[in-house]
Amino acid sequence: MLSIENISFAYAEKPILKDVSFRVEKGEHIAIMGESGCGKSTLLRCIYGLFDLEAGKIFYNETPVLGPAYNLVPGMDYMKYLAQDFDLMPFLTVAQNIGKHLSNFYPEEKKQRIQELLEMVEMTEFANVKAKLLSGGQMQRVALARAIAVEPEVLLLDEPFSHIDSFQKNSLRRNLFAHLKKHNITCLVATHDKEESLPFSDKTLVMKDGEVLTFENPKVLYQNPTNAYVASLFGDVNVLDGKDFDTDKNELICYPHQLEIVASGGVQVLVKSCYFQGDHYLVLGELNGKKITLKSSEEITSEHIQIQLKK
Repeated sequence: MLSIENISFAYAEKPILKDVSFRVEKGEHIAIMGESGCGKSTLLRCIYGLFDLEAGKIFYNETPVLGPAYNLVPGMDYMKYLAQDFDLMPFLTVAQNIGKHLSNFYPEEKKQRIQELLEMVEMTEFANVKAKLLSGGQMQRVALARAIAVEPEVLLLDEPFSHIDSFQKNSLRRNLFAHLKKHNITCLVATHDKEESLPFSDKTLVMKDGEVLTFENPKVLYQNPTNAYVASLFGDVNVLDGKDFDTDKNELICYPHQLEIVASGGVQVLVKSCYFQGDHYLVLGELNGKKITLKSSEEITSEHIQIQLKK
């Protein structure tokens, strides 16, 4: 178990983390979400032991995680932390970078492990290419493979797919998180991307201004967001007057797909724009002076439409 107990941290007297507490069970995957500057990256660094806390404690299996004041080389041996800078050896090949920390006493096992990781991050054809010749996305994939080459008990990932092309992200995420689950590796991921939270995390930790707003199953958070900030982490969100839609709520929080266009009997919306999104159109409109977004199966060319909540 990883236990974070009432921790606080500040940079030059500027508070970054404020009384943060939560627990992670062995093998759980946690997504840490929130706007830029909310403290996600700092939290990962504190968990790894790169900083000395202002207050609070961190334990892993009842062993305290201590910072630079207690360790000559900061960082816990049983954890791996992958920052947004990849720190690869530029003149070593991809295979050499991945196998850097693997033992040379078992050359066949080392070769097999490197091959397995190359396949997982889809970099097999680049095995003999020097790291300095890779793109940013390719470097990030190599760094991911190196981080789990010697399997850690806890893996801390800071925006691990930020440099990777969109068409490659999906398969890479599936490969990586399936591998971590198979080997029961605890994983905490700081991310802006709902595609790393909804399908793969057991729980999602939502942060704002250095504080924890909620720590819950991502499906529960998505379906029942506590406020517009939480909902906005999963995509476009509408904050509407509940009375316009005959509900008993003063404020109605809903996603674009929860609204539908009707021929009559709905609430009138002024159409501002309509964007083709592949399998649907995203309609931007205005309702009582407020912006509103909804999805449509067809392109909207009229100036006004009527909408209602999907039943």
